[in-house]
Amino acid sequence: MGTVLWEPPANVRETSRIGDYLEWLRRERGLTFPDYAALWEWSVTDLSSFWESIWEYFGVVAHHAPVTVLDSPEMPGARWFPGATLNYAENVLRMPGIGDDEPVVLAYSQSREPITLTARQLREQVRRVRAGLKARGVERGDRVVAYAPNIPETYVLMLATASLGATFSSCAPEFGSRSVIDRWSQIEPKVLVAVDGYRYGDKPIDRSQEIVAITSALPSVDHVITIGYLNGGGDWDELDGDDELAFEPVPFDHPLYVLYSSGTTGLPKPIVHGHGGILLEHLKILALHHDLGPSDRFFWFTTTGWMMWNYLASGPAVGAAIVMFDGNPGWPDLSTLWDLVDTAGITYFGTSAPFLMACRKAGLTPGKRLKGVGSTGAPLPAEGYAWVYQAVGRDLQLVSLSGGTDVCTGFVGGAPMLPVRAGVISGRSLGARVEALDSAGKPVIGELGELVITAPMPSMPVGFWGDVDGSRYREAYFDVFPGVWRHGDWITISEDGSCVITGRSDATLNRGGVRLGTSEFYSVVESLPEVADALVVHLDLPDDPNGELLLFVVPAEGVEVDDAMRARIARELRASLSPRHIPDKIYSVRAVPRTLSGKKLEVPVKRILTGTPVESAAAKGALANPESLTAFAELAAERG
Repeated sequence: MGTVLWEPPANVRETSRIGDYLEWLRRERGLTFPDYAALWEWSVTDLSSFWESIWEYFGVVAHHAPVTVLDSPEMPGARWFPGATLNYAENVLRMPGIGDDEPVVLAYSQSREPITLTARQLREQVRRVRAGLKARGVERGDRVVAYAPNIPETYVLMLATASLGATFSSCAPEFGSRSVIDRWSQIEPKVLVAVDGYRYGDKPIDRSQEIVAITSALPSVDHVITIGYLNGGGDWDELDGDDELAFEPVPFDHPLYVLYSSGTTGLPKPIVHGHGGILLEHLKILALHHDLGPSDRFFWFTTTGWMMWNYLASGPAVGAAIVMFDGNPGWPDLSTLWDLVDTAGITYFGTSAPFLMACRKAGLTPGKRLKGVGSTGAPLPAEGYAWVYQAVGRDLQLVSLSGGTDVCTGFVGGAPMLPVRAGVISGRSLGARVEALDSAGKPVIGELGELVITAPMPSMPVGFWGDVDGSRYREAYFDVFPGVWRHGDWITISEDGSCVITGRSDATLNRGGVRLGTSEFYSVVESLPEVADALVVHLDLPDDPNGELLLFVVPAEGVEVDDAMRARIARELRASLSPRHIPDKIYSVRAVPRTLSGKKLEVPVKRILTGTPVESAAAKGALANPESLTAFAELAAERG
């Protein structure tokens, strides 16, 4: 932990986009910063100057100039760039640095042959689909939804929808009909575009019945358009017309798309993101933090049900081509995505921490020439960092990113000017005033605290759809510390701004008043070859300050969770962490419950074990494997 694995080159200011931005600040604003820490401090204290500089440095295309940058810094309710009108799709399709006949979308799939779109072809497809939507009565403020995977059609549909000033939302086709209905019934879409099915590895999965169920449950839908992705056919090509490509000017905070919380308890929260906030945030983070620009091919393994799809979608706005993949990343083996690096010419490879750890456990040594690797979805343990530099490449920059659907970005991560140290997130993102608060609500350095954001960011949600008085929005983020965004993670921030996230604050393991993060626990347990997956929960006991620590282990194939294995796990936890981390009991389970985006469900399991019925503890439609909850319900019954 903490070992330096990569350092910025001596000429980083001459070779990186953040270096060019610093030179622009010196030349155009008379501002100089000796290091990243000074730049970050300015970016979170002079919010108006910083975000105005992002607008001007990237040359945002606007139809009306803003009256000011920020009319009030109070949260919630901060209003950015009032008076401005612009369009997200217009700024993405400008594709700076990409020639008309150069590839901008490279799509790979286990359902069909690869597809490449040049910049000219992408604009033409958006024009056609825009005209087709318009002919079907779609106009500013309407909702268009996609039950479709990470394929060019979904991307084209999103941009076409945005160009009209309509609002987009997507669900991956692995979502069951109940999950989709729970989401889209809240926003009442006018047009539904859906694939007939897809292949996951070599397994065909038909979705025709789900489309019928979804359509019948959404009376607002006037038009259903199908993409013959599995079986061919469909009427996607009928979305066509002669209209020229145009862009509806909309206010900065006009709804661009609706993303959703996981919905593991209650209805998923419909999080509304605005055109301007998403554009500015993604310009900043993709160019200045990931160092993406012309000549880059940007890949992130994601589905359309995860915010990282929306993150990937902004790549062309900074001049980067994007690489899409739809299918099983582990079929026929874990080399599939790494092989894509060579096939597609990927320069930046984004994925999840669990995927990197699975590759490490499998002993893969991909050995690729990449400028960067991105990791998110969960904290990446120190061993994961070490594996990337040993097995993937020594000269790349690894960025462990943490943020969320709520802001559609990472507010802590990396930057070309910051070193990479094992198990440590390099720094706080520009414009994101991230702090750690203790139980008294005071900022702390070098101590575990609640992750909060104490100044507004443009990509914070416009609100929740249908939340007229804003009460759900305030309750979600501002109920604990008034005027301060509480994110729900534990974080330790060091003097140099680097930080470590140790898990969800609502899933804390509290042993005798000492808070233990779940991520460090998993780092030890899941590194054992006998363990395929694990989940840990802490139950409070009225007569015991230590409570009860329960570990659930999914054994590797052919392995049995016996007393010898339990003893080994206990020894490893004692040696690597502390005696407090030794579970009171270790159980064998067939699967760890996860959301559709792969997150472990510690809190619903904890609720089930304390007597909450399964149907009340978690919405099964939000789970990738709802049957996995049965084992915990049975254990709860046995325990009385």
